Amino acid sequence: MANDPMKQFEIAPIVEGPQLGPIDTTFTNSSLWMFIAVFGVIILFGLATGRKLIPGRLQSLGEICYEFIADMVKDTTGPEAMKFFPFVFTIFFFILFANLLGMNPWAFTTTSHLAVTAALSFFVVGMVFVMGIVKNGLRFFKIFAPSGLPFIMYFLIVPIEIISFIARPVALSVRLFANMMAGHVMLKVFAIFIAWLISLGGVYWAAAIVPVIGTTAIVALEFLVAALQAFVFAILTCVYLNDVYHVDH
Repeated sequence: MANDPMKQFEIAPIVEGPQLGPIDTTFTNSSLWMFIAVFGVIILFGLATGRKLIPGRLQSLGEICYEFIADMVKDTTGPEAMKFFPFVFTIFFFILFANLLGMNPWAFTTTSHLAVTAALSFFVVGMVFVMGIVKNGLRFFKIFAPSGLPFIMYFLIVPIEIISFIARPVALSVRLFANMMAGHVMLKVFAIFIAWLISLGGVYWAAAIVPVIGTTAIVALEFLVAALQAFVFAILTCVYLNDVYHVDH
């Protein structure tokens, strides 16, 4: 139905692909807009990468973005974590571009699907777990048992820390997915209401001004949320990476 606010989140096949066991290789609208987000990031920073003594606007933008993510990694995790800078940089701008592209009425918001955000989240937490063991060995498991506590407290703290660690990918994925989906549903509902008022004609045309103003405000808020959610995802990635380098924190 055209008036169904959930219609915008439907996965639609573009190119049918073979079924490889449980894996469906069909190229969908979600796949397309993920590729567009990736290529958008590559093109932007490909053009912004310059070696001019006096940088232009695009090169300045690239340098500002670099410094922004570099400062985030160093301030949150420490200079030793700069080896993960490319990963944090990539994940921030992929999510940012995916979110902003989704604001286009004819686009598909890939981050409004839990499958996408969950894949990113589990990859982040899984990488932290693997790198923590690689760097610290079995000592990494001390993150579940902080030093200096009375022995009896470990029976309470250790299960809480384990549950907290397991909940990280859930919280990370649901936060991004829920924020993006809720905003788009709200915009669709307002748009349907405006169209309904206009279809009634007469004095209802004037009444439609109120939801139009509300929709404009929500659109502005959604752009802010799109950037904020990319920032939250990236900074939480840095916070989780902190466990790799500061086991005894």
